[in-house]
Amino acid sequence: MAHIDGAFMLGRINEALCDWLGLDPAGHHALALAALDAQPPTLVGAARRALEQQHRVWLREARLRGALADRMADAVLTPLGDGLLLEVLPATPEAAAGARLSETLRGFAHEVRGPLAGMRGAAQLLQRRADTAAQRELAELIIVESDRLAALAQRLLDSGGKPHLAPHNVHEILERVAALASADDAALQVRRDYDPSLPLVYVAADRLQQALLNLARNAQEAGARTLGLRTRIEHGLRLGGQAARMALRIDVSDDGCGVPAALAASVFEPLVSGRADGNGLGLAIAREIAHEHGGELDFVSRPGATAFSLLLPVVP
Repeated sequence: MAHIDGAFMLGRINEALCDWLGLDPAGHHALALAALDAQPPTLVGAARRALEQQHRVWLREARLRGALADRMADAVLTPLGDGLLLEVLPATPEAAAGARLSETLRGFAHEVRGPLAGMRGAAQLLQRRADTAAQRELAELIIVESDRLAALAQRLLDSGGKPHLAPHNVHEILERVAALASADDAALQVRRDYDPSLPLVYVAADRLQQALLNLARNAQEAGARTLGLRTRIEHGLRLGGQAARMALRIDVSDDGCGVPAALAASVFEPLVSGRADGNGLGLAIAREIAHEHGGELDFVSRPGATAFSLLLPVVP
């Protein structure tokens, strides 16, 4: 945190900011704000706007010049009398990893659209030439999933705004997940325990299906032979720091090997996987989707009994 006067000179700087930038606490008083700007005139321009318009300016991913190296942080400039208050919010390693992951996913989304279009076209040909109803149904499943993945890819390329929520029967979404999981492994037993009194729930159906499918496939990769799908209504919870009068609870359980104890605290972080060939994205994306809906994702696990619980607010 630092005070900036009307001439954009640094005044008081707290000790934490001096340490982070490598500044001499005794020698910064004659320092101009421009000296900290590693991408001029970004920082000074934002300060000028904040001072002239008398409103707070938030500068995302500003590059600040430190004594030893440039540092990345969010900078917040708030009018204070005839000067400004500068707050510097350094990027955490988790945020930096998330930014790198987002760029990687957008690159993947760009590359995957062509193969998806080819898969869809091939499935349409198979559907027209199918001899049985079962074959046509499988071809239709490929078409529907290709469309869903294409929509997800487009959403990543659009930098992912808020999901479009609409009323859906969550059991229909779960049945699609069950069908896809069974298509991956015909020997998998799917056990359903649905609450038939559930109301329609406002969700982004494709995103929710993706989250649940990630949980189901995570179970299959853990060696599950049985997959449990359960729905219930919970009352009086707090989700995302907000009180939820009523919440939908979806439990995806399995009898696989469970979450390794060493990974329990970080299993939802990107690129964390208990398998040598795992990419560590499935659970991270599932939690991101839960947060998009104002919900939470948690789990309990021991060998032979693991359950991931997705809690979503039920809104009118």
